[in-house]
Amino acid sequence: MPSIMDKLKKNSTIALTEVLSDSQFFGNTDVVSTDVPMMNVALSGNTEGGITPGLTVLAGPSKHFKTSFALKIASSYLENKKDAVLLFYDSEFGSPQSYFEQFNIPMDRVLHTPITNVEELKFDLIKQFEELEREDNVIVVIDSIGNLASKKELEDALSEKSVADMSRAKALKGLFRMSTPYLKMKNIPLIAVNHTYKEIGLFPKDVVGGGTGIYYSADNIWIVGRQQDKTGTEIKGYHFIINIDKSRYVKEKSKIPISVSWEGGIQCYSGLLDVAVNGGYIVKPSNGWYMVVDKTTGETIGNKVREKDTLNSEFWTPIFETTDFKDYITVSYTHLRAHETPEHLVCRLL
Repeated sequence: MPSIMDKLKKNSTIALTEVLSDSQFFGNTDVVSTDVPMMNVALSGNTEGGITPGLTVLAGPSKHFKTSFALKIASSYLENKKDAVLLFYDSEFGSPQSYFEQFNIPMDRVLHTPITNVEELKFDLIKQFEELEREDNVIVVIDSIGNLASKKELEDALSEKSVADMSRAKALKGLFRMSTPYLKMKNIPLIAVNHTYKEIGLFPKDVVGGGTGIYYSADNIWIVGRQQDKTGTEIKGYHFIINIDKSRYVKEKSKIPISVSWEGGIQCYSGLLDVAVNGGYIVKPSNGWYMVVDKTTGETIGNKVREKDTLNSEFWTPIFETTDFKDYITVSYTHLRAHETPEHLVCRLL
C-alpha cells in the first residue's frame, strides 16, 4: 500500500516535486569563486565562496566600477564552466569589447542583447529561461536596470505626452518576481547593475532605485562607494567600498574594501590587510609597515613589509594555510561561529 508521501508525490501536477531530502534544489549549492578573496566574502561570507544561483544587484553612482565587478564575476563563471555562456542585456552601451577583453571574456561566449525598456527585457528574459535546462550553464548580466525606461514612458515620449510614469516600478517588480523562481530552478546567477539616489531627509542615505521588488527578490545587494587612491596629488586608482545592503549570507551593513589601480586593475588581495590587523594576524609596528604575527606565541615573524608588498599570493598563502584566518573572516562577516556550517546556524536560530 503506497504511503501518504507516495500519494502526494504521484498526485502533484508539478514535474519537479520531490521529497525534500532528495530535492535537487537543496543540499550542495553551485558556488563559483573569483580570484579576489574579499569579493568572494561580499558574495557569500567566506574567501572560498563566490557567486550562487539567484539575483545579485550591484548599485551605486556612475563610474563606481559596477559593470567591471559584474564582468569580473561573469569571467570567473565562464572560466570555471568551460561550456558556459554570458547572456548580456545592454541598455547603456557603455561596455565596449575592450571591457570584455580586459576580463578575458571570449566574444564568442557572449550573447549581446540590446534592450530599450523593462517590458522588452521581461519578455525576452522569461522566454530564455523557459527554454533553458538546469544543466545549461548560463550567467546573466543586465547593464543596467537603473537606466531602463518603461514601455509606457517611451510611448508617452513618442506621443509627446508629459505625464508622470507610475508604471516603471511595477514593471520592474513583475520582472524580478517572475525571474526569481527560474534562477533557482534553472541554477542561473543573474547580476543586475543598478543606480542609487539620495534619500530625502536630515541625514540622507543611498537608496537602490527601482522600487521594493528588487529588495524582495535579491539574494545580494551591494551599494558601491569609492575613495581616491593617491600618491601626493597623483591619483593611482580607487579604493571601492562594497556596502552590503542586503544579503542572505553576509551580515548586512558590512563594509568590504576592494582596491583598483590604473596599472594593474583589481588588486586581488586588497581588503585582507585591514581584516588581518583587526584579528591580530598582522601588526603595524610603524607607520606604513606591517609584520606577520605567530598566533601561538604572539611574536612577530619575518621582515617588515610595505602595504604594496602584501598584495600577492606569496604573502597571504602561508597565513591562510597555517592559521585560522579564513575562519576568522567567515565569523567576522557572517552569523556563523568558528567551525560552524550553515546547517548549524539554521538549527541554532530555530
